[in-house]
Amino acid sequence: MPVLNSIAEMEAEMKGWRRHLHAHPELGLECRETAAFVAARLRDFGVDEVHEGIGKTGVVGLIRGRAGGRTIGLRADMDALPIHEANTFAHKSTVDGCMHACGHDGHTTMLLAAARHLASTRNFSGQVNFIFQPAEEGVGGARAMIDAGLFDKFPCDQLFAMHNAPAMPLGMFGATAGTATAAGAFFDIDIDGVGGHGAFPDLAVDPVVIAAELVTALQSVVSRNVPPTQAAVLSVTRLHAGDAYNV
Repeated sequence: MPVLNSIAEMEAEMKGWRRHLHAHPELGLECRETAAFVAARLRDFGVDEVHEGIGKTGVVGLIRGRAGGRTIGLRADMDALPIHEANTFAHKSTVDGCMHACGHDGHTTMLLAAARHLASTRNFSGQVNFIFQPAEEGVGGARAMIDAGLFDKFPCDQLFAMHNAPAMPLGMFGATAGTATAAGAFFDIDIDGVGGHGAFPDLAVDPVVIAAELVTALQSVVSRNVPPTQAAVLSVTRLHAGDAYNV
C-alpha cells in the first residue's frame, strides 16, 4: 500500500491521539502522562524497543528494517506552553494555565503515525530511532536527553525534525540549507530607577522611559554586529515596571 494511503487510513486514530494530547498538556521536563501515552502507543504498534525516562521524560522507540543499513533518527517535541486556552471545543485543555499553543501535540501525533506505518510495513533497510523530546520550550530538553546518553545509546547517521507552519499552504513543506529556525537564548535586564508618583515625574528617575530607549537601542545589536548574510533576531518580549497605575 502506498505510504499516503497507509497514513490516510489512520486519520481517525491520529485525530484521537492529537485531541487526547491537546486536552492533557504538560510543561517542560514534566511530560509524564504524555511520555506514558507515547510509550504505550509504540508498544501497541509492535516497535522493537521502547526506552523511557531519557532526560527525565524523553522516550525513544526503535524499529529495524528488513536488512542492515544506516540508522535514521526522527524527532518530535512533546511539551506545551504556560498559556490559558480560550477555545471552547471538546478537546480543549483540561489543565488550567497550560495549552498546546505551538503544535507539539501535532508533532507527537505525526511521529506516532510514522512509527505505526514503519512498524507494520518495515519496507526499508537499516533502523529508525523515534525520539520524543520533552522541554523544547526553554529549559533544554534536547540537552537533557543528550546528557543522558541519547546518542551514545541510540546513535544516528542522520537526524530529521520538523515544525508545523500554519502560514504555508496546505500540502506543502519547506526545507533550506543551513539554519531553518531560531533557537532561544534568554536574558533579563534590571533597570534601577527612583520611585515616585506619576504626577511628579521630575522627582523620580523613571525606569520605563529608560527601558523604552533600551528596547529601541537593542535592535542595533543584530543590525550592526551580525553580517546581513547570516540570520539572527533579538526580541524584547516582556516589560515589568510595577503594579500600580499612578506610581
